[in-house]
Amino acid sequence: MRTLPSLARPASRWLFRSISQPSAASLICAKYLARSLQSSAGGPSSQPRAEPVAKTSDTKEDGEEGVPPLPILPRPLGVSQRPTTLPQTWAETRAELLDREKHLQKRQHLVKQATRGYFHDFHQLKHHGGKMWVAPKVLIREDKALYFPDIAGTALNPKEKAHTTTIGAGKISVVSMLSTKISEMHTQSFVTPTLEKFQFDERFKYIQINIQENPLKSFLVSLFLASLRQAVPAHFHSSYLVSGQNLEYLREPLGMENKHIGYVYLVDSDLRVRWAGCGFAAEGESEALANCTRVLVDRLQPAGGAPVEGKPA
Repeated sequence: MRTLPSLARPASRWLFRSISQPSAASLICAKYLARSLQSSAGGPSSQPRAEPVAKTSDTKEDGEEGVPPLPILPRPLGVSQRPTTLPQTWAETRAELLDREKHLQKRQHLVKQATRGYFHDFHQLKHHGGKMWVAPKVLIREDKALYFPDIAGTALNPKEKAHTTTIGAGKISVVSMLSTKISEMHTQSFVTPTLEKFQFDERFKYIQINIQENPLKSFLVSLFLASLRQAVPAHFHSSYLVSGQNLEYLREPLGMENKHIGYVYLVDSDLRVRWAGCGFAAEGESEALANCTRVLVDRLQPAGGAPVEGKPA
């Protein structure tokens, strides 16, 4: 009687193949057991490998030491067009839609944002606390300075819409851009000496802009306006703005590339940015802001039109 070919093979050839030919997992387990036995017996693998640890620590130290020093503000900040509170007309909107250069700039901006990681701004806080430049010790030249854009928001008192262009027109303004508690601490480290000298000067204005571009955060902040009024001095209520304006295309011109730090701008009576700082004030930066503010205030005539004492008419 003939048997089937599949059953004619010895059972050991197919039933015990996994035993005669060990798998990769069993080989790994065997190697691990051999190493553990050697380490318990005092073999060469029981000694710690210090070399990789040393390399890792050296790399970390080199990374810390390899962080380049902060540069002085490399370019004037602001926009080229003079700010206005008037809404954009249809002709201006149409011209903007047909402007090829603006379309290319928007594409470049979108590509840059798309290639940045979600936690890019958080990672930047590891180096210099997110600070990106050192504020200059002198004013930016008037012929090189750019305009501070118009930003609208709700003032603390009266609780109505206000514009930075209207508040700062004809004044020497220090503008603080903040969005979190830490950014508020950043700006305070800059403006304290300046406010001590000029907060009650009629030629000076301190503008605080609480930027909340996220609609939910903006709504939550609006619920706590009463507590903000108690925390902010009364003479600053009219120039403290809570704004939900989209600054997507204004962040790069203003140097506000990190959303988690505070920014301070010195704006002259012609609404041009003459000085700027960011992050926590380094040594000498708050004094530089006070000195530059004094220079601009001294050049400006009082509201009555009479020349400043000691200055030519």
